[in-house]
Amino acid sequence: MAGVKFEEALAKLEEIVKRMESGELTLDESLEAFEEGVRLSRLCAERLDEAERRVEALLKTAEGFEIRPFEEKENSD
Repeated sequence: MAGVKFEEALAKLEEIVKRMESGELTLDESLEAFEEGVRLSRLCAERLDEAERRVEALLKTAEGFEIRPFEEKENSD
């Protein structure tokens, strides 16, 4: 699973959730799906943590870290 991209893992996780919510899986199929879902969930969390560390490194200043929230663009509606 190491070579799986975040977006692929998230899509697979969403599909597992849909299958499990359908109620059409057997107990054994549900357990297998749950186990795969847990693995995918952990993979997604690791990738998000890695992305956060990379962003923090890019925002590093001479005085330390300057972590700023993303600014939302104002709508002119």
